[in-house]
Amino acid sequence: MLVAAAVCPCPPLLVPEVAAGAAPELDAARAACTDAIGVLAASRPDRLVVVGPAEQSRRGPHPQGARGTFRGFGVDLDVRLGRSDADGSVGTGGAGGSLADAAEGELPPSLAVAAWLLDRTEWSAAPLEGLGVGEPLAAERCIQVGGEIAARADRVALLVMGDASACRTLKAPGYLDERAAGFDAEVARALGAADVEGLKALDEDLAYELKAAGRAPWQVLAGAAEGGGLSGELLYEDAPYGVGYLVAAWS
Repeated sequence: MLVAAAVCPCPPLLVPEVAAGAAPELDAARAACTDAIGVLAASRPDRLVVVGPAEQSRRGPHPQGARGTFRGFGVDLDVRLGRSDADGSVGTGGAGGSLADAAEGELPPSLAVAAWLLDRTEWSAAPLEGLGVGEPLAAERCIQVGGEIAARADRVALLVMGDASACRTLKAPGYLDERAAGFDAEVARALGAADVEGLKALDEDLAYELKAAGRAPWQVLAGAAEGGGLSGELLYEDAPYGVGYLVAAWS
């Protein structure tokens, strides 16, 4: 069952080497992510599953020790998703259905950011694995996958990576969309209240139009947390660069 969850944004700019001179602008977000991951460690999980958006070629499970890189963002920096698991006993299970085929190659950027966050907090609380999910994945399937993840151990923790809308300002990646602020506010409310039903009810089409890459991972969280009675706290909410970044902790 799910005993704790941390929700973090996944822009590569969270990594100071990638952000370069702009790095201080996200110091508060990094600090909030560290606090959220601390809640995961304190929950003493048997397994940590890291869920984040992924392009088609990198969807599916990623085992402990899988490699990621930020070289595509102009930085000679590589990461691992936790310590390498030589015998393959960690992270080889699928999430069912089309997500069960093992992903090939390096981590998607969202899981690479998660790997960097876990490394800076020196995660050692439990074995872990990653799961890259596609933006088009239907809400019903996301919820089903979440339930399957929660059932895989007595004490499961989730690190959920994903950004809110990318349409908050004229200079945002998706330009300005007047619906974006309201969408992000509802997501922030649901994450802060650990509102499972609120996350399940997020509008898939609107999320797609607003370029909210976190929609599918948040609905995986909703499926995992269903019936668990967890409480939530919103630790960070802002929209630097016109993109909604949210950090929350559930326990």
